[in-house]
Amino acid sequence: MHFKGFPKEGLNFLDNIIINNSKEWLDDHRETYEKYIVAPNIAYVKEMGEHLQILVPNIHAIPKINKSLFRIYRDARFHRLDPIKERIGIIFWQGATHRMQSSSFYMHYDPFEVFVATGIRNFKAPLLSVYREYIKNDAKRESLHHILEELKTKGYSIPEPKYKRYPLGCDKEDRYATLYLHGAMYAFTTLAPDSTFHSEAIIDRNFKIYEDMLDLHLWVYELTCVEEIGAETIY
Repeated sequence: MHFKGFPKEGLNFLDNIIINNSKEWLDDHRETYEKYIVAPNIAYVKEMGEHLQILVPNIHAIPKINKSLFRIYRDARFHRLDPIKERIGIIFWQGATHRMQSSSFYMHYDPFEVFVATGIRNFKAPLLSVYREYIKNDAKRESLHHILEELKTKGYSIPEPKYKRYPLGCDKEDRYATLYLHGAMYAFTTLAPDSTFHSEAIIDRNFKIYEDMLDLHLWVYELTCVEEIGAETIY
């Protein structure tokens, strides 16, 4: 299937999930789900993956569930009343570690918003420790600061610091000390699911965003390559 954009019927499907959030409803509308959600997502991963190889030749773009695609089911232990996700996520990641703890190009969409991001959206404890140690290096800390400031000048957003207390061993008076308070490292932008989203032009638009964010992607990738991080550590 050639990617032609994300169909409006897919957003209508997600709208209906908000109203009819149950496994039974999804089972009854499985054909619609496969046609308007799964098939376009697979086509997008293949097309965008080819584009991203220009930026990162060894990027992982694998059009399968638990790879570049996500399960539509939430963890039933915690979502008995809303077991189905109302938004669709797609990820392209670099490295041998778990996709969610790897530097990545990410997007999710729902009927109201398209979220496009690069980096890692949540550090688990082992990677958070490595990050805090990593930015004790003056050059690494300063380069990250300048990358983030440059992205801000281009209109992109950076998440607010997660923590209020500085970790032990850091210099609170350092010019870039607030970097120690982050619990993730990514940049993002949000867009409306407009006519571009519904056409193949979304490939070029998202690629431009990812290209703008490439320096951050590479900085975060280098972080995940620190020897102290084993693949088994950050699952």
